[in-house]
Amino acid sequence: MPRKINIAIDGHSSCGKGTLAKNLAKDLGYLFIDSGAMYRAVTLYLIRNQIGLDEVHRDPSVLGNIAIHFEYDPEAGFFFTHLNGENVETLIRGMEISSRVSEVSALKEVREFLVAQQQKIGEEKGVVMDGRDIGTVVFPDAELKIFMTAEPDVRARRRYLELQEKGIPADYDDILHNIRERDVMDSTRDISPLVQAPDAIVLNNTDMTREEQAQIALTWAKGVISMG
Repeated sequence: MPRKINIAIDGHSSCGKGTLAKNLAKDLGYLFIDSGAMYRAVTLYLIRNQIGLDEVHRDPSVLGNIAIHFEYDPEAGFFFTHLNGENVETLIRGMEISSRVSEVSALKEVREFLVAQQQKIGEEKGVVMDGRDIGTVVFPDAELKIFMTAEPDVRARRRYLELQEKGIPADYDDILHNIRERDVMDSTRDISPLVQAPDAIVLNNTDMTREEQAQIALTWAKGVISMG
């Protein structure tokens, strides 16, 4: 049986990290963890329960009632995010969450809470996880690290079409503004900013199809696995 590795996929907002990670996990028979969805789920929980960031900072134990897991739906061919047993995949992709998630994920207490969960999951290997700091903070020893990027206007167009397909109201200009804003916030925050790990492979998918990206990443992964 081939050895199992951990794969860290980092990169800018809305550049297809989740889609690539899901495809890679399915192709390899690995566990997929969408760290961005975990932060979105926490954001939803805080909004629903009217818990402010100051309160989380003062008393991190308010996060203790949050349980997040992912379930694969064979019919949909998709990993759905569940918050305390509820499928919240559609809810966490709307603009209300998108406009708030960067400030929530920048909070030290939130990051420590989720990073501990993510590292626990990765102890058994065979995990594909995407986010902003997976290769630098969560899995610094990941056997394969991919850093994804694409031009902001391309990312905004893809995001707009994705939301339309899901029936979620969206405005292209609002999405583009949000993406540029999040790029700045993610790259300049004090806690775990978005940076490319020195040993990460860059995947600029501005002019690539999803299939092309998936094939490239799978080739990289199989190459690393075979080296073991």
